[in-house]
Amino acid sequence: MAERRKDKKGRVLKEGETQRKDGTYDYRWRTSDGKRHSVYAKNLEELREKEKAIQRDKSDGIRTDAKNVTLNDIYDMWRELKKGLKDNTFQNYQYMYNQFVYPDFGQSKVVKMKRSDVRRFYNMLADERMLKISTIDNIHTVLHQVLDLAVEDDYLRNNPSDNALKELKQSHNFDVKKRRALTVREQNAFVSFLTRNGQYNHWSPIFTVMLGTGLRVGEVTGLRWEDVDLENGTISVNHTLVYYNHSKNGCYFSVNTPKTKAGKRIVPILDNVKDAFLQEKQYQEEQGIVCQVRIDGYTNFVFVNRFGNVQHQGTLNKALRRIMRDCNQELLEKADKKKEVDLLPRFSCHTLRHTFTTRLCESGINIKVIQDVLGHADIGTTMNIYADVTKDLKEREFGTLNEYLQKQKEVI
Repeated sequence: MAERRKDKKGRVLKEGETQRKDGTYDYRWRTSDGKRHSVYAKNLEELREKEKAIQRDKSDGIRTDAKNVTLNDIYDMWRELKKGLKDNTFQNYQYMYNQFVYPDFGQSKVVKMKRSDVRRFYNMLADERMLKISTIDNIHTVLHQVLDLAVEDDYLRNNPSDNALKELKQSHNFDVKKRRALTVREQNAFVSFLTRNGQYNHWSPIFTVMLGTGLRVGEVTGLRWEDVDLENGTISVNHTLVYYNHSKNGCYFSVNTPKTKAGKRIVPILDNVKDAFLQEKQYQEEQGIVCQVRIDGYTNFVFVNRFGNVQHQGTLNKALRRIMRDCNQELLEKADKKKEVDLLPRFSCHTLRHTFTTRLCESGINIKVIQDVLGHADIGTTMNIYADVTKDLKEREFGTLNEYLQKQKEVI
């Protein structure tokens, strides 16, 4: 029987183990494809711990031949395999990964990645890069999917990003602000200002339609006149306008189908919404404005700018900020200086959709009708809004009751 190899301390070495001239150790093995691999360690104890990890990975089906595979390699594979996403959603996923993960964290070796590495990465995004929690949430969405693929392909035993975002929110005590709708008073002040102010009156139709239909921004800006049936009082929502801003393909508009089947729907037209469409039509005729653009075969858009091009969400939000500013200035000038003034809060186009939803809930409309009109695929989304609105409404009503009871005591 051949004598077993020993190290300089006389310890018997196992098959595949070798002590090098400088006193360090290595372990070599072959994978099922016949390729040779090796790991190194400063001492024999450390080497055998690494051997145990290799054997454990083998027994669990984890790949031991991928020590140089990076997170970016898995991302590239995920990008090729990912199907079933809307193009704008997929483009946004890629933007988030390429912007925040690919340059640094993406260079990390997948097989060595631990939960602490992901937590450390998220902490860096929050503490050093000062990203908002909503942005980190978007990064987490794509990173978690990429690491899920690594688990599926046996590069990892578990997904190290599981619960990482939840822990970040808890450790940083992020205050997630509840989306706030305009109150009835704020909505009336906003609408009244648009109606009276000559400078901003041309914005009244599109914002009135948003407030009176709950359409998403892309659904409103993508509306064509053939989608609007004023005679029967309905709007057919069957597509959405999307704006892309990517380094490779440049900036451009595109038309997409709704994300879900629920997004394709018929929305009733309220009287003020009908008036808004008629006002927009009259304004364009008086100004000689005609739609000049065709996007993916779609044209004849309802809301176009003075050049005949479709409206951009960024332009609409900028207009809202100017309207808020000037409306608040007017309110301050007309107000009694001894009383506190109810000013318009800072809000965006999406706030108008949420405001419409709130008015539906407050008026007691059936929850399934609200879900259908808004195009929510999951009724849970509608229920969450409904619960918030009814909670606030109940608190206000009981506040009124409390004031009434206090006055009754004073009378007695």
